[in-house]
Amino acid sequence: MPQQPPVRSTITRPARPDESMSLLTNVMDHSLDDGYAEAAARKKSEGAVGMPRTLSAKLGLAAGLVLAALVVTVGAAQARVAAPVVAKERQELIDRIDRETEKADKLEGTVDTLRDDVSARQREALNQSGGGDQAELVGILSGATEVHGPGVKLVVNDAKEATTGGDGDPRETSGFSDTGRVRDRDMQRVVNGLWESGAEAISINGQRLTALSAIRAAGDAILVDNKPLVPPYTVLAVGAGERLSTRFQNSADGLYLNALQENYGIRTSISTEDDLRLPAAPSVIVRTAQPKTEKGTS
Repeated sequence: MPQQPPVRSTITRPARPDESMSLLTNVMDHSLDDGYAEAAARKKSEGAVGMPRTLSAKLGLAAGLVLAALVVTVGAAQARVAAPVVAKERQELIDRIDRETEKADKLEGTVDTLRDDVSARQREALNQSGGGDQAELVGILSGATEVHGPGVKLVVNDAKEATTGGDGDPRETSGFSDTGRVRDRDMQRVVNGLWESGAEAISINGQRLTALSAIRAAGDAILVDNKPLVPPYTVLAVGAGERLSTRFQNSADGLYLNALQENYGIRTSISTEDDLRLPAAPSVIVRTAQPKTEKGTS
């Protein structure tokens, strides 16, 4: 009877979960390269590991340790010696700064005193030249005296999403800009519109304006008489409160400001006030020119 061939089992073994990660498994099982392991075993068999065994090697190691300790000791000693010198120089620098700051404060006080003296002399000269109510009116119009009374408070601020524009500024030509920032030209129009609407005295962020005041720009900053302003720009105008507000809002400059608000997001608010107080201008210097007479003429 012929022998039957063995029957193969049809049962399949489950695959290993990490069978597809053979490279990662090999790295984890053999973290140290075989070459490094062989080199370490060879040095161990030759006795090349551990502390030096020969006298010369021991002396070399000791000399290295002594040299390292010497370097650390010398560095620490130098740092300890230099510390008082550095502290002394620092204290001298602090004392010098304090002295210079005190001198600057004294000079600033002297400037304020002289400024008040000049203002007082200006008012005295106005009283002597004009006399009575006319002198007071001249002082108000020239900005030489403090004023208070009813008027208008106008606040102008950049748009919430204001960004710096590019090289070309459309406001230089057409009068507008798409950056949402208030420009010096805008404040010029606002101030001129208030003057034309009947304002008797105007200040911007506490700085009194006169007939000689200049509103200019330096980069993105607005300057009034060479002093930088920070938004929001608060404009106070003394005059006939409600009438001044109405006339300004209906003027061309008021409509210009309204267009900036609607089209470019510049924020504005206007209100009438019962009593506004405006300081005097820091200094009012008036220069006059006279024709030069030619020689030989009577």
